[in-house]
Amino acid sequence: MSKLLLVDDDANTLASLARAFRLAGHEAVVCDNADRALELARTQRFDMIFSDVVMPGKDGLALLGELKSAGIQTPVVMVSGQANIEMAVRATRLGAVDFLEKPLSTDKLLVTVENTVKLSRLEHENRRLKKQAGKQELVSKSAVMQGVMAKIERVAASETRVCILGETGTGKELVAHTLHDKSPRRSGPFITLNCAAIPAELIESELFGHEKGAFTGAASRHLGKFEQADGGSLFLDEIGDMPALMQAKLLRVLEQKEVERIGGDRSIEVDVRVIVATHRNLEELVKKGEFRQDLYHRIFVFPITLPPLRERSDDIPLLVDHFARAVAEQNDWKLREITADAYGELQRYSWPGNVRELRNVVERLLLLADDSVNRATVRQALPMAESATSSANGPLSERMDALEREVILTELKKHGNKMTDTARALGLERSHLYKKCQQLGIEHKN
Repeated sequence: MSKLLLVDDDANTLASLARAFRLAGHEAVVCDNADRALELARTQRFDMIFSDVVMPGKDGLALLGELKSAGIQTPVVMVSGQANIEMAVRATRLGAVDFLEKPLSTDKLLVTVENTVKLSRLEHENRRLKKQAGKQELVSKSAVMQGVMAKIERVAASETRVCILGETGTGKELVAHTLHDKSPRRSGPFITLNCAAIPAELIESELFGHEKGAFTGAASRHLGKFEQADGGSLFLDEIGDMPALMQAKLLRVLEQKEVERIGGDRSIEVDVRVIVATHRNLEELVKKGEFRQDLYHRIFVFPITLPPLRERSDDIPLLVDHFARAVAEQNDWKLREITADAYGELQRYSWPGNVRELRNVVERLLLLADDSVNRATVRQALPMAESATSSANGPLSERMDALEREVILTELKKHGNKMTDTARALGLERSHLYKKCQQLGIEHKN
């Protein structure tokens, strides 16, 4: 559903337009003069504005100019029954996204809303993600990460499907975004979907969209991730957790390059580069019959494996400095000195939550530190580290399990056994925390 502002001095036109949009599931706010429209646009958020050109007093073109001068970025469509080429050109130069002639076709209006709002939202999302990406980067000097960077450079400019492998928190989404930013699709949208975070009954709608009335609660048309990513990249995180039925439907989309919305009666062509990631062993899932072999061969063309942070300890000082600067800037904090023994203490920790956990710990360190971050500060931020490592004996895998169990139990206790709060503190998806508890034999109750 979109929220629309309709501006026209004719009451019958306003009533007719508002009725048509409301029947289509949109919210319509009406206004009969430019001054009131400018006030509404300043105080409320609209997805789109329709304005007549010829109105008493201040006309629609003057309103358009004032909207742009006020920095209001809402898309504006101009409407007129006295249209001419000169008027249309002037409206376009002032920033109108479209110019429609009266009488207005309801179908034309609805298509205009759908296309304009879709483009506006994608542009907004692209700006947001580019701004976000500008604050993120792959920070490394270790040999193993230099190998990862070389693979990214090699495959980024192609249309080859990439499968990013690695433990939770190693930075798989950041690698996917880097692939997008280095590709010819960089000016297009970068859309993400975490397959493990979406309930099985909703994932089809999230991927392919639905039409109004397709099912209970479908009050308006919804564009799926594939349509949102048209011309850009779609990142499917935790592909190994995708339900079997959706695996078959995804395979069809990858093969035919078209989607069909739930409740729709036509196929829609999409031009999307799909990048996937998982922390699970896809080959083992295929052997167990939990993942389609034909889909596996479609997505597992060029694998990139991200090492866990414990295998790239040389990068920890660089990452700590990077996160410290980012956190200090974000919160307007004074940047603290970090001592050599603090770096050493951080390098000795095994980081079960990987880079994501490190970022959270850096923020905790800056909060705890007085003048500088030293070894004592680190031990205060990681109270479980020493006891967990000393209590475990045997192979590395067993020691890691013991450490992870200790970390999770500590956080569960700290957050009153609330899984959502514990998952947030550890930088994990809640579904991943449930699975990790099952693997480690941790009984939990909310």
